[in-house]
Amino acid sequence: MARCSNNLVGILNFLVFLLSIPILAGGIWLSQKGSTECERFLDKPVIALGVFLMVVAIAGLIGAGEAIEGKGYKEYRLGDYSTWLQKRVENGKNWNKIRSCLVESKVCSKLEAKFVNVPVNSFYKEHLTALQSGCCKPSDECGFEYVNPITWNKNTTGTHNNPDCQTWDNAKEKLCFDCQSCKAGLLDNVKSAWKKVAIVNIIFLVFLIIVYSVGCCAFRNNKRDDSYTRTHGYKP
Repeated sequence: MARCSNNLVGILNFLVFLLSIPILAGGIWLSQKGSTECERFLDKPVIALGVFLMVVAIAGLIGAGEAIEGKGYKEYRLGDYSTWLQKRVENGKNWNKIRSCLVESKVCSKLEAKFVNVPVNSFYKEHLTALQSGCCKPSDECGFEYVNPITWNKNTTGTHNNPDCQTWDNAKEKLCFDCQSCKAGLLDNVKSAWKKVAIVNIIFLVFLIIVYSVGCCAFRNNKRDDSYTRTHGYKP
């Protein structure tokens, strides 16, 4: 079901991307070939709409979460995001503030309360949020033994290439809040929030374009009627 949902979202994002191309091309055409003031005025809003749709679609197509075979959740890696975003969360001063907010939000305590009696096989099938997956549990590649959603026994005899495996701590105020995966989960959460804001802006922009188009057409019709009246002395 989760895979089907992800595929559907991917298809919709691809369709939005395709839709953005003619809209953007139409806005550019209006800016170059528009014959009236109304048409030329519309070029910027149409171009903006096309760019918005394209950016939102691209953001949706480039999913940073990595699907894990046999698991209902994804895992997140900081390297999947832009260098600029990485620097923002890797800055100690910035992350300490963010970390404090994450701990106070009790995102992991709520996860524990929800799945406290859930066996490991059932937990692996759960769909976790980016923050829950990145901050509240260790990476699957660490191979830790599941006790409950936020308590895992470390395999001290193994060696791990992922530095998050050493960072993980069962203390509720630590967990994986200093892990790279937690920072990546935050960025994914921010990306999702940004997409929602962008969609609202798109809807508002479409509304403004429609209102302006209707008003512009009415103005042109009134102007044409006034011109006809002055020429012929009456309206047909």
